[in-house]
Amino acid sequence: MNKIYLRPTGFVESPQRHEGQSLRLAGTMLWFSQLEYIERGANSTRRQLVAVSQWPDFIAALSAPDRDRSASLLERITAPRAALQLGSRTIRLDQPHVMGIINATPDSFSDGGKNLDLDVAAEAAFEMSSAGAAIIDIGGESTRPGAALVWEGEELSRVEPLIRRLSGAGTAVSIDTRKASVMEGAVQAGASMINDISALLYDDRAVDVARTSAVPVVLMHAPSQSSDPHKDGVYTDVVCDVFDWLEDRVACVEAAGISRDKILVDPGIGFGKSLAENLAIINNLAIYHALGCGLLFGASRKRLIGALANEAAADDRLGASIFLALRAVEQGAHIVRVHDAVETVQAIQVWRGLRDTALTAAA
Repeated sequence: MNKIYLRPTGFVESPQRHEGQSLRLAGTMLWFSQLEYIERGANSTRRQLVAVSQWPDFIAALSAPDRDRSASLLERITAPRAALQLGSRTIRLDQPHVMGIINATPDSFSDGGKNLDLDVAAEAAFEMSSAGAAIIDIGGESTRPGAALVWEGEELSRVEPLIRRLSGAGTAVSIDTRKASVMEGAVQAGASMINDISALLYDDRAVDVARTSAVPVVLMHAPSQSSDPHKDGVYTDVVCDVFDWLEDRVACVEAAGISRDKILVDPGIGFGKSLAENLAIINNLAIYHALGCGLLFGASRKRLIGALANEAAADDRLGASIFLALRAVEQGAHIVRVHDAVETVQAIQVWRGLRDTALTAAA
């Protein structure tokens, strides 16, 4: 049986000048004028660009199942995302936000373990927050290829003091972990979001802990939920395969009692995907709005940058990291997860100024 996908495209700078020819994307500052209609079969895929103004006639000609599927996808694409309540902070998803990364690990690929020192890590986090980062994402276990598995007690001991210090100062904190006991300890310490690279699959208790904690959760795609999240990355069409996996995972988590407005999705750039596959996902990122969830994107300092930019070292990938964050923002990403939060916030502030001007221009 064929499966239908929709990707919003044909973004319009000033929709007020073209009444009835565009739709708003997921409650963001973006409007799109076209939909890529994708019909995927067992042996082939058919793609067609359809103007928003022609969509009613196009969908009317579809079979009943395809029409229902298409209508549901478009409803998800256009539905505004609910604001996130992270402790005392309300984070509205009608504009893009920066999530700053703090890796409290000795073997981080990006910072060489400097954030194991509590004072150093706290100072870095407060600098990010002061510059405008909405969320600080704290992790105590490296998930780079080949990284050793960390005992959960050790992982929690690395992150708990920092979470307490930051949350006590009113900072919105996310815990980056796949272990249920670390999630529990982090939330008790003040974390108000769970960011799980295994989409709550690595630990059998994770779904129950996330539901009981009642905090937003990020479900990331990785091809394996074993100790090595990078293995078994085999795809027929990576963009659609990742969509299918996330769609199924969101449905399962929702059925387990976590409401969709508390679920964010992340396509997992760099996890078990080749350079070409990562680039395909980035180029087609807007398709994931059809999951009806907040969209988180993270490509900061990742290996794909080195592959494209003369093997630049991890700490020498600032320009490309900012470019990729803005590329995601221009496709409606609600949150971009970055190491260089100060610089990325500045770039998004300029982008925001451009969008404000376009959206208030005379019709």
